[in-house]
Amino acid sequence: MEANLRFWRAEGQSFFQRFLLWADALDPLLLLKSPDEIRSSRLLLQSSGKTLSEPIQNDQTKQAFLLSLSSVHPDTGKIIPVLFRPPAFLPVCLPLVIASSLQFGAKQTFFSQFVFHAYTTGFTMLNGNGTAKAEEYSVQEKQIFRSLGAISYAACIGALPLVFMNRYTLKSLLTQLVVQKLLPAPLLGLMSAFTVAVVRSPEFENGIEVMDRNGKVVGLSRKAGEKAVKETALSRAVLFGTTLFLPTLLMHFVQRAKVAKTPHALASLRLVMITSVLAGMLPVSLSMFPQCGEIKRADLEPEILSSTEETKLFYNRGI
Repeated sequence: MEANLRFWRAEGQSFFQRFLLWADALDPLLLLKSPDEIRSSRLLLQSSGKTLSEPIQNDQTKQAFLLSLSSVHPDTGKIIPVLFRPPAFLPVCLPLVIASSLQFGAKQTFFSQFVFHAYTTGFTMLNGNGTAKAEEYSVQEKQIFRSLGAISYAACIGALPLVFMNRYTLKSLLTQLVVQKLLPAPLLGLMSAFTVAVVRSPEFENGIEVMDRNGKVVGLSRKAGEKAVKETALSRAVLFGTTLFLPTLLMHFVQRAKVAKTPHALASLRLVMITSVLAGMLPVSLSMFPQCGEIKRADLEPEILSSTEETKLFYNRGI
């Protein structure tokens, strides 16, 4: 089993364990590590020869694992481009989320959401499960074509309420409340889950590799791919839906209590709230499901059932 998955299986059994690990692995300072340092950490992990269940006591080994988790894809072993590594997700996404939440106009909303979904889709593509196979064409080509359509569709859906409000001159207070306050959070969450499902569709169409407890690949499972994509899509919906919903809810009470009286103070407070919620929800959403996913043997395809007697098999869930 690959070093990153081996680490997640040994150290990430509970939500709390995964949360603490992600809180360390999302440190933006890890982005400053050079490719040589990343490769050195991988060599250290390969030479350590740790077992799957052995707890990590050596601080140098743990730091090497954190650098590996934050920089290397567990299926391919390749170094992930800097802007699409997990530690870069918060610094890059934060301004995009803030821009997407501003309801200035339909065109501006479409553009900001297009850029937002383009980045998150690229992140999903480079951090998903990398074991899906296709016979007639490469999985990457299929993902790129589908992603372009998904990004455009998600951006259109995000801007659609404003288009209707402007086109039909729906300017009542109730309409503005629904379009500008209530709809943005669920729409952003749903469209984020939608783009994850689209870009990772080859995983549940063609299957992903499942392994036994020793890391031996047993076969390709579409059901494991479906489970991995569903969990990742749900976590992404929770992340961005909550990031827009909580600040909107809190700002409602702030305005009623008249804590901040000027528009500048209100805008600054809103930015602080969005930043705080996104920073807190990112490790929470990543920790919702195990990174080294498990699936029962009875839930797998018949061809895999005949290949192993293991009761549980493992796979990379992706991010």
